[in-house]
Amino acid sequence: MSTPPAIQQALGETGFFLPGGDNAVLLIHGLTGTPAEMRAIAKRLVARGFTVMCPQLAGHCGDVAALKRSTWRDWYASIEHGFEALKREYPRVYVAGMSMGALIALKLAEQKGHRVQGLGLLSTTFFYDGWNIPQVRRRLLLPLVLYSPLKYFVSWRETEPYGIKCERTRAAVHAVLSNRDAKAAEKVGIFRTPAVTIHESIRLIRAARKALASVHVPVLVVHSTEDDMASVRNAHYVTNRISSKKVETYFVDDTYHVLSMDKRKYDVAQRMAEFFKSCSSGPTVPA
Repeated sequence: MSTPPAIQQALGETGFFLPGGDNAVLLIHGLTGTPAEMRAIAKRLVARGFTVMCPQLAGHCGDVAALKRSTWRDWYASIEHGFEALKREYPRVYVAGMSMGALIALKLAEQKGHRVQGLGLLSTTFFYDGWNIPQVRRRLLLPLVLYSPLKYFVSWRETEPYGIKCERTRAAVHAVLSNRDAKAAEKVGIFRTPAVTIHESIRLIRAARKALASVHVPVLVVHSTEDDMASVRNAHYVTNRISSKKVETYFVDDTYHVLSMDKRKYDVAQRMAEFFKSCSSGPTVPA
């Protein structure tokens, strides 16, 4: 089966499209991440009868300069483009995002209403309050940098464990970064986050926070009890404020922030497939 031209155009250079069943899932990778981080979950969803698409977010999978030039609205536009392309081909489209991708998913559901059949929110990040986020950086240094001209010059390099508890996966990521692979950003993402990009992520957080009250589609909130970047407070924040009548939570242990690559990735994919199938009995909304 050939990829429809509109979907192909929306993928970007590193995005992927895996044809499967009559219903589709739009996956959204995380901030500074890459579509590759969502591939394991995508393959499991295809095995459960879904077609899956994961576009590349604008400014990602290249150099830091390109990332710095992109805004949260650019990231959102990448996903909106992908959603509309999928919706033209498939009667039911579900959306699932990882970390900041979950916030984009919330914003999309606010804008598209019940044209989105259901949401999967993985490691939703409204607060950077995980156990591996230094208090001094979060409470003192970050505000000083973000709200001054320093944001155009300062960046933070991510260090181990990279949001991954699985030692084998973490070692593979470390090997790519240590070898300074020319395509490292495409394979594992950009592990140096410019302050100006963090500033844009805060703007996205504000937009997603406002969106919660206007989201009425079914939602599955998935979060790790050991998340090193965003505590379970984030999951409770969503469930307490979202307007959806159908809200389910799935808390997992033995994994860190990047649920799509860590030890419990197949459990997460299985739970998400079950949830989306439970939403399939409702009426479809025309494209």
